[in-house]
Amino acid sequence: MVRELDEIEREAMALPRGQRAHLAHRLLTTLDDEDEDVDEGLEELWLQEAERRYHEYRQGLVTDEPADKVIEEIRQRFV
Repeated sequence: MVRELDEIEREAMALPRGQRAHLAHRLLTTLDDEDEDVDEGLEELWLQEAERRYHEYRQGLVTDEPADKVIEEIRQRFV
């Protein structure tokens, strides 16, 4: 039978600080491991997007502007 999350949380909170930190680290590490698969997929998508934008720029379909100019225009719109 699966214990309720509240019970597990209560027991974890009763642990000494060092053990809680160790448990928290182990739990967070498992999240990082699961995120690696997602990160790889996202990294590939960003690479494809960067290549698409680069080709559009090289073909003259889009122009570039200095970042400080773009940031100033955005600030003026929202301030």
